[in-house]
Amino acid sequence: MIGLVMLFSAGAVKGAQDLLFKQIVWVFISFLAGLYASVVNLEWLRNRSALIFALCILGLVLTLIPGIGVKVNGAQRWIGLGSLRIQPSEFAKIGIVLLLAKYFADQQRVISTLLKGFIWPSVIIGSACGLILLQPDFGTCFLCGAVGATLMFQAGVGLRWLLPVAGLAVLLFSILVYFDPVRIRRVTSFLDVEANANDSAYQLWQGMLAFGVGGLDGVGLGMGRQQMYFLPEAHTDFIFPVIGEELGLLATFTILLTFLIMFFSVGVRLRQISRMYEYLLAMGALLFVILQAIINMGVVTGCLPTKGMSLPFISYGGSNLVVTFLFVGLVINVMRRKDNPSPIQAREL
Repeated sequence: MIGLVMLFSAGAVKGAQDLLFKQIVWVFISFLAGLYASVVNLEWLRNRSALIFALCILGLVLTLIPGIGVKVNGAQRWIGLGSLRIQPSEFAKIGIVLLLAKYFADQQRVISTLLKGFIWPSVIIGSACGLILLQPDFGTCFLCGAVGATLMFQAGVGLRWLLPVAGLAVLLFSILVYFDPVRIRRVTSFLDVEANANDSAYQLWQGMLAFGVGGLDGVGLGMGRQQMYFLPEAHTDFIFPVIGEELGLLATFTILLTFLIMFFSVGVRLRQISRMYEYLLAMGALLFVILQAIINMGVVTGCLPTKGMSLPFISYGGSNLVVTFLFVGLVINVMRRKDNPSPIQAREL
C-alpha cells in the first residue's frame, strides 16, 4: 500500500494515473501468485524444480536473442510480449532457490565431497549468473551469486572451497567492472559524489538532497520536488528518496524496520525446521527479498555504488513484484507446514 501511494506521487511527471493503474494490476496478479505459492504442495514443486530452472535458463537465453529481447538504455534484460515486458532474470531467482534446495536435500550424504557437494551446485549458480551477466546486469548477477553461495554454506559445503572460489569470483567481477566504462564510472562517482554531482553522480546527489530536504517528518505527501524532473527514475530504483523527502525519516526508518522484522522473525523460526529442503527454500526466498532491499537502500543513500535495483514491494515494476510475492508465499507455505506437520501413517504389518 505504501508503494502504491508513493508511486502515484513519484510518477507525477511520468503519467501517475497510468502508472498507478498498471501497478494495481500487477499487485493483483502478484497477490494471486503469492497466494498460490502459499498453498502449493511443496513436494510437487520439489519434483519439478529442474524443469522450472530449465525454463528460467531458456528465458535468459531468449532475452539475448535479437528481435526477442528488448534493449533499454544499453541493457537487454526483457522479453517483449506486445506491450508487456517480462524480466527473466527476476524469475531466475526462483529457479536457483528451487533447484539448490532440491539438490542439497537429495545429496545430503555427499555434500562434503568436491564434485557433488561443490562443483555441481556451482555450475547451477554459474549458469544463471553467466547469462545474467551477458545482459548485462551486474547487480542481479551479484545478488544471485551471493544468495547461492549462502545457501551452499547453509547446506554444509566446506569453507575450504567456498572462500577461495568466492574470492576469485569477486576478483573476476571487479575486473569486469573495471573494464566496463559505465560501471567503473559509477564506482568512481560513488567515491566522490559531490565532485560529480552534475555528471555521473547526478542521480545519487539528487537522492541525497531529497533525504536532506525531508528531514524528520517530510515536506508532505505530494509536495516533494525531486520527482519533478530533478530525480530520474524516481518511481523505480530511486523511490526511497522520494519517500524520505515527502514523509521524512520516520517513514524511511519504518520501512527499514519492517524489513528487519521480516528478516529476524522468519530467521528465528527457520531454526526450528528440520527438513533441509524446506529450510533452504525459505532461507533462499528470504535472502533474495532482504538483500535486494539492503542493496537498494544502500545505493540511494550513497553507501553503495549506483546500481539499478528496485526496492521490493514499493518500486514500480511487474516482474520483481510477482517474484517477491512468490517468495513471501513460499515462506508462508514452509512456516505453515512447520506449524502443522503432516501426520505419519503407520505401516501395516
